[in-house]
Amino acid sequence: MDEPHSRRAFLGAAGAAAGSVATALAGCVAAPGGTEVVRRIETDGEPLSEAAEAQFRGGLQRRGVYPDATVPTDPEVDWTVRAVNTGDHTAAKASPVEVPGGDIVVPGDNGEIRRVTPDGEEVWRSSVEPTSRGIHGTPAVANGAVYIGAYDGALYAFDLESGERYWRSKLGDAIGSSPGYHDGTVYIGVEYYEPSGAMFAVDAVTGDVTWEDQRVTDHPHSTAAVDRRAGRLVIGSNDGYLYAWSYPDLEYLWKFPTGRPIKGPVATAGGSAVFGSWDGSVYRVALADGTEEWSFDTDGLVMSGPAIEAGTGTVYVGSHDSHLYALQFDDGSQRWSFDTGGRIVGCPTVTSEHVLAGAYDDYCYAVEKDTGDEAWRVEGVGNVTCAPLVTDDAVYFTERASKSYLDAKKADDREPDPGASGGLYRVVSAGGS
Repeated sequence: MDEPHSRRAFLGAAGAAAGSVATALAGCVAAPGGTEVVRRIETDGEPLSEAAEAQFRGGLQRRGVYPDATVPTDPEVDWTVRAVNTGDHTAAKASPVEVPGGDIVVPGDNGEIRRVTPDGEEVWRSSVEPTSRGIHGTPAVANGAVYIGAYDGALYAFDLESGERYWRSKLGDAIGSSPGYHDGTVYIGVEYYEPSGAMFAVDAVTGDVTWEDQRVTDHPHSTAAVDRRAGRLVIGSNDGYLYAWSYPDLEYLWKFPTGRPIKGPVATAGGSAVFGSWDGSVYRVALADGTEEWSFDTDGLVMSGPAIEAGTGTVYVGSHDSHLYALQFDDGSQRWSFDTGGRIVGCPTVTSEHVLAGAYDDYCYAVEKDTGDEAWRVEGVGNVTCAPLVTDDAVYFTERASKSYLDAKKADDREPDPGASGGLYRVVSAGGS
């Protein structure tokens, strides 16, 4: 188990780090700043949660592995909630998360965020401020709040029970990455139009910025990983670099070059970061000093975030070449590859026996973990680019809007069919509930 760090110690270190960063980078673009508070997050004197109850890929290391989870054996679609995604932007869409009690929270690129029951009933629906690309990140849930960034450049906190907005913290011009929560602080990569970017730490209760570093250049669409055992925070950027800071004191340490954008999430394990680049390669880099440990070449861009299964020493990752790869964690050698019918942009999800991944052929796949053979596929109407969610009795995934829906949106004389918009799917075993 990682050694715990107190929030008080962190905030002291973060404040010092913020001061040194501001001095060193006085000539850089300043964040727009400002937090709009609708109502306060009341903790009733209870200590804040150390860990999130739900967040992207299951935790701060972004490994995407759920060793006790199982998938339906004879899958069928139980229900679909439509009009979750209605935009044409090709980045990976937000992934659903399960919250205490079994409900599902899912954001969409239409700027809405919803909580639905396992029966598909809507509990509440809220929205961010108007923005053309809405929400692409996956929320973190802690202290009864849902934290999410949006393409208006703001980080939001919503009440988990009611959906009412707590606060909106304007950090930059766009946020496409997913937030990470630890011990009362939310970490997020932020983009500016110039293009440039920054990493931020934000107080989870007030929405106030406690630390920032604007060394990150070009658009950091990647999602950061925090590895507490290794003492590192890392994020990729469109400038082709992986950036690293110490954790929890947040001192800038090093950057690793790939030469092409790093758009996907970063995962960490065993003192290393694993990530893909648009140079077509998957990398393993030492967290201690940023030295390359291995790279694996695919035949396409790599935007998919790797899943790292430490127990079997395996990395699972997709590529634009339509393949899902299983690689040895120790040396990057290939164990197997599975060819879908389209590019893989989203992140794979690993269960006890299967790997789940969506593709640009509009299918969500379950692949046998040991052999790389297809177990089943479920068809949607649009490209499946999220990280599938596995619960006790179902698989959930979202998709992009279909081509027919997007074509109708662009035409002046055609009304888009709501049934062709990007939806949230619940998949269960045939005959199940």
